[in-house]
Amino acid sequence: MAGERPARVVLVTGTGTGVGKTWVAAELLRAARTVGWSVAARKPTQSSEPGTPTDADVLAAASGEDPDVVCPPHRSYERAMAPFMAADVLGRPRLRLSELIDEVTWPSSVRLGVVEGVGGVRSPITHDGADTVDLAEALAPDLVVLVADAGLGTLHAVRTCLPPIERYRVAVVLNRYDPLDDLHPRNAGWLTQWLDVPICTGAADVLPLLA
Repeated sequence: MAGERPARVVLVTGTGTGVGKTWVAAELLRAARTVGWSVAARKPTQSSEPGTPTDADVLAAASGEDPDVVCPPHRSYERAMAPFMAADVLGRPRLRLSELIDEVTWPSSVRLGVVEGVGGVRSPITHDGADTVDLAEALAPDLVVLVADAGLGTLHAVRTCLPPIERYRVAVVLNRYDPLDDLHPRNAGWLTQWLDVPICTGAADVLPLLA
């Protein structure tokens, strides 16, 4: 990493692909800006279908930055697959975690820096086999936010994903939480009772943990 480290660095990961990591990260950035915090977002690498908004587009809209600052253009791949696979398909250079980390730069005087990982906690990102656990080790975040769906399967998914990141301070965000759906409050209640981590039902609930 280069530049002045933010006062708080949050790594956002998920129990899998499609659980809403980007949406939760963007909502956290918006909530922080609402209370006057300076923020920055980083997506070390990303892949998406051509012609669709990228994760960097969504994060940049929330943080007020340029998408090319959030994710360097040469680390953005126009194929919806793991970045290292997309790089191979597109004939692009191999990805190495050390290079991705070196490219994470921060402006000065940022109170909250949000880094979004790729896929789930153990989804490979680079050709050297690095995943979000390795990304966390390199970033040393102040908080890891684990995003999970609020509905069926979340108990297993959360319990499975926590052990690899339990060395860090962790908060779970149950995305798409609906208090009127009988299962969602039951899942939140069970996780709160049995796990020694904060269980949040919205991205804004994470903000007090960073004060």
